[in-house]
Amino acid sequence: MTDLSTTYLGLELKNPIVASASPLSKKLETAKRLEEAGASAIVVYSLFEEQIIHESLELDHYLTRGTNSFAEAQTYLPDIGTYNMGPDRYLDHLSALKKAVSIPVIGSLNGVSRGGWVSYARFMQDAGADAVELNMYYLSADPDLSGQELEDNYVDLIAGVKARIDIPLAVKLSPFITALPNFARRLVTAGADGLVLFNRFYQPDFDLEELEVVRTLELSDSRDLLLPLRWISILYGKVGADLALTSGIHTAQDVLKAMMAGAKVAMTASMVLHDGYKSLTAVLDDLRAWMVEHEYESIKQMQGSMSQQSVAEPAAFERSNYIQILSEFRDLP
Repeated sequence: MTDLSTTYLGLELKNPIVASASPLSKKLETAKRLEEAGASAIVVYSLFEEQIIHESLELDHYLTRGTNSFAEAQTYLPDIGTYNMGPDRYLDHLSALKKAVSIPVIGSLNGVSRGGWVSYARFMQDAGADAVELNMYYLSADPDLSGQELEDNYVDLIAGVKARIDIPLAVKLSPFITALPNFARRLVTAGADGLVLFNRFYQPDFDLEELEVVRTLELSDSRDLLLPLRWISILYGKVGADLALTSGIHTAQDVLKAMMAGAKVAMTASMVLHDGYKSLTAVLDDLRAWMVEHEYESIKQMQGSMSQQSVAEPAAFERSNYIQILSEFRDLP
C-alpha cells in the first residue's frame, strides 16, 4: 500500500499537497471542494496588518467623533453591529471553515512591523486555527534601510508573534535575502516551526497609452519551481524547521521534486485556479502511480533524498554547476 502521508508543523497529513493561501479559501463551498479533491490542509487567505490598523483607526474615528459637543452627542455613536470589522469577519470565517472541513486549517497573517496587531495570531488560534503562517510580503524600497535592519525587524516580529500563540508558526519568506541559510536559522531560533519558500512578488506593468501603472497577476507554472527547489535542497538538514515548497506545483513530478529536495509539503493554488479541482485529484493519482512504478513505499522515504545535505561545500558545488552550464552553452546559429 503506497503511503502518501507526511507531517508538517506537527500535523499529521494524509498527503503532501496543501492548498496555499488564495481566494479559494474565501468561501466554505470552495474550501470543501479542495478537501474533496484531496488537499491535506488549507492555508486561509491572508489577513493584512494594514486591514487591522485601518479598521482600528476607523472605529476610533466613529467612537470619538462629536463626543465633546453636548450630552446628546452620544447619539453620534454608531451601532457597533453595523460596523462589522474586516478582521472580525476573517476570524468568523476561519472558525466556520474549521467546522466545515476535517483537514487542518492554517491561518495566514501578513505584516512587517511589530505592534498590537500581532495579537490577531492569538485570535486565529482561539478561532480554531491549527497553525499560523506569517506571510512576509514586503519589498524594501528604502535606501536607508539596511539588510541587517530588515532582518532584525523580521526576527523581532517572529518572536513577538510566537509569544502570543501555543500552536505552530510557519514563516513564508521572500527570496530576496542576502544570506538565506543564516537568516533561516535566526528565524527558527526566534520561534519559527516551519519555513515556506517562496512568496511570489507580483510585478506591475506600465500602460503606455494611459501612462498608468497596471497591476498584473500571472499564475505560476512549473518553471517557477526551480528557485524554491534549489533553496530547500540547500536548507534541508541545516535548519531545525519543517520546509514547505510553494510556487510552481502543477504536476506529480513537481511534488516529487519538492519531496526529494527536502520539503514536507508542496503548496499550490495556481494549479487549481487554472485547471480546476480535478487537477488536484489527478496529481495525487499520478503521484501514487509513479511511486508504485519506481518502488517507493512512502513519501517519507524520499524526503530529502536529493538534497545537498551530503555535499561538504554547497557553494563550490553550485559554482561548479554554474561554470559547467556556461561551458556547455552553444551560440545560436
